[in-house]
Amino acid sequence: MDCVVVSLGGSILVPGERDVEHFSGLAALMRSLAKEYHLVLVCGGGKVARYYISTGRELGAPREKLDEMGIEATRLNARLLQIALGNDAADSLPRTVDEAVREARKGRILVMGGTSPGHTTDAVAAMVALRLGAARIVNATSVDAAYSTDPRKHADAERYSRLTHKQLFHLVDKGLHSAGPSDVFDRAGAEVAMRANIPIYIVNGRDLGEVGAAVRGEKIKGTVVAD
Repeated sequence: MDCVVVSLGGSILVPGERDVEHFSGLAALMRSLAKEYHLVLVCGGGKVARYYISTGRELGAPREKLDEMGIEATRLNARLLQIALGNDAADSLPRTVDEAVREARKGRILVMGGTSPGHTTDAVAAMVALRLGAARIVNATSVDAAYSTDPRKHADAERYSRLTHKQLFHLVDKGLHSAGPSDVFDRAGAEVAMRANIPIYIVNGRDLGEVGAAVRGEKIKGTVVAD
């Protein structure tokens, strides 16, 4: 079976609205897809992570400490998804890419959060996808596609149905990593996917039909990144 890595934005996992319903629906979808694919689900931190990062920053915490708090938030979200998946989820919650690679093909859905300071969960998803030879990365995010700029702030943002890896990299290439970024995809992750030529499907993570289509590599309403 092909491996597919799904990067689940924390903002779509726990936005504070119908969270239990969404976790249950997402878990049901992933159980169905796991009959066809080896799945690795990488969970972001969302607003919980942003709260601790912003508060810690105001208190003068260094970037590494801010990242560590953000990583713990991603693991809390991953635990919730594990609970929703029940026995269909692997028991372990990998803390490194090496651990994820060892556990990924043992028959159950692997769920994880972040790994180490300096790496966003998008970057983690790309590194795991590279190591496992994944067929694609699905980026389930809070917008419905990749845009030239944040469509929630700019009404004239250009929407893309397809991008090359280089185009995506230039779109998100805004400098060095900082704790708590919210680009459509992480710069480091985009670079890994570009070098390894791993397709990325960017979809609205609250639209489970879109998420399922992306995992299967079918036509989506969002953005396909491929060369």
